[in-house]
Amino acid sequence: MLHQEFAPPQPLREVIKCFWYNRREGAQQPYSFEVLPDGYAEIVFCFGGVSRDGVGLPSPFMMGLLNQPVTFTAIGRLEILGVRCYPWTVFDLLGLPSGRHGVHAFEHPMAQLQAPLAACVQAGEVDAAVALLAQYFLQARSQLALDSMLFRAGEAMRAARGAMPVSEVAAAAHATVRTLERKFKQSSGHTVKDVSGLMRFEQVRNRLWHAPQSNLAALAQELGYTDQSHLSREFKRYSGATPAAFARRARETSKDFVAFVQAPRGD
Repeated sequence: MLHQEFAPPQPLREVIKCFWYNRREGAQQPYSFEVLPDGYAEIVFCFGGVSRDGVGLPSPFMMGLLNQPVTFTAIGRLEILGVRCYPWTVFDLLGLPSGRHGVHAFEHPMAQLQAPLAACVQAGEVDAAVALLAQYFLQARSQLALDSMLFRAGEAMRAARGAMPVSEVAAAAHATVRTLERKFKQSSGHTVKDVSGLMRFEQVRNRLWHAPQSNLAALAQELGYTDQSHLSREFKRYSGATPAAFARRARETSKDFVAFVQAPRGD
């Protein structure tokens, strides 16, 4: 599977983590792949059919914050362009009401990009497709008054990898806890604690994937869990598996196979 990531232009870096492209060659038999939760919302354009629970997904669709793994099915060659967004900015950026949605269809003028993006992808011009996406979001960003409180809160949470107490996030955002929680939930549909928990889980997931032999007690201390048992409970809550079972799977699986929105990436 080919995976590429593209840094957004500077004006978008407050709202978008990266653009990404995946291509996977497939036989004419259905194949499945699993996506685990993380701390991002994804806007996904597909070129090749993708379904969930036997129902085809439109393009684009959105993956909000997940609280459990999601399994997708595809057949034949699959190419995907994605926009990895910070959950506290994505709904404002798109002009949509926030909500606690996982994988879902949404109506938006951005769907008009499907045809020109498909033409670029089919011609092998992925850079041109990413440039089209970036231009669209630059225009959207120019019309968005970003709440500096949310930006400061998000920056603090990212720097702490989800291990910062809500009171400290509020202090970093120059806000009271009550004001921050109200604005954060209004913009993302989730609480600061919800998003922090997913950020921290993502750190554990990535570490175990790339270093399955990692010591869980040391990892729990490093990432701010109360103890190893706390880490294990939270990990199973989001992944459906224990850390030990996930590590075994990582040892047995080729690192060429990574779920389509979860290829290795920097923090």
